[in-house]
Amino acid sequence: MAWRLKVVPDQTNIDFFRAQWLFFWGSWVLMAAAIAVWAVMGLNFGVDFQGGTTIRTESSQPVDVGAYRQALSGLDLGDVAITQVFDPTFDADQHVAQIRIGIQDGEEAVSGEAIARAEAALRAVDPEVRFTSVESVGPKVSGELIRSAIIAVVAASLLIMVYLWMRFEWQYAVGGVVALVHDVIVTIGIFALFQIRFDLTTVAALLTILGYSINDTVVVFDRLRENLLKYKTMPLREVMNLSVNETLSRTFMTSGTTLLALFALLIWGGDVIRGFALAIIIGVLLGTYSSIYVAKNLVLYLGLPRGDKAKKPSRNAFADIDA
Repeated sequence: MAWRLKVVPDQTNIDFFRAQWLFFWGSWVLMAAAIAVWAVMGLNFGVDFQGGTTIRTESSQPVDVGAYRQALSGLDLGDVAITQVFDPTFDADQHVAQIRIGIQDGEEAVSGEAIARAEAALRAVDPEVRFTSVESVGPKVSGELIRSAIIAVVAASLLIMVYLWMRFEWQYAVGGVVALVHDVIVTIGIFALFQIRFDLTTVAALLTILGYSINDTVVVFDRLRENLLKYKTMPLREVMNLSVNETLSRTFMTSGTTLLALFALLIWGGDVIRGFALAIIIGVLLGTYSSIYVAKNLVLYLGLPRGDKAKKPSRNAFADIDA
């Protein structure tokens, strides 16, 4: 007989709804705190959204942020941010810095002459410095990117709600979309709290979070709908608890294997992709949590039709897959 690793037993009887209202209202408090942090501290927008020029430098000499800042301070470049980039994949003599020059009022972009002066000043501090990349984005483009990002997230959420409404009852749609909003807002709040760079790759991660989170929610919703028809007299709370337990092994294995790949990207993927990997890691953890303690709790509060009034699952090629 083949040996199989069992992380979760076949039969579990965990009472996920023992402290259901504590988790439910705690989730709303967490969302409010995330919005407050977002409003007070703001997001650390990358050049994609803020506009300006980012110069990436590389040298065999250690980065002296103070010397870099002093060299650029007399050039009248406006808002300049200098950060040293750390990465475990870098060589021992590979020292990388990122210099962001913001667009000044009334200007459409940082001029080429200003960039050249900045590079010359940095070479005076470190003659071995190399400029591996220079990226510029104007304020008009960055404003369009912000609007497009907001539209993409809102449109994806609305389409997911329409899908859930058509496939299930309206209560499922409301619960699923509120859980998605919870995941996105809390993720953005974490980025604001720790001032992690927020750029287009982060928006891509947020859209990925929407798809991943709703996938886990739909799996439990589908099992819940089947169990509602199977256990017509069982209280809704117990049916929900049974459905979550029956899909627990699938949730654990899917989230676990996804996190293994994401942590590998976070550690060894380099600083360019680190924000993307971190956002999805946060989203996977939040999505697993919100599928139970936000979406299911909200559906439990709204109630569901029982018996013949319940919407029956359609029979298709995937209907018999064991989740």
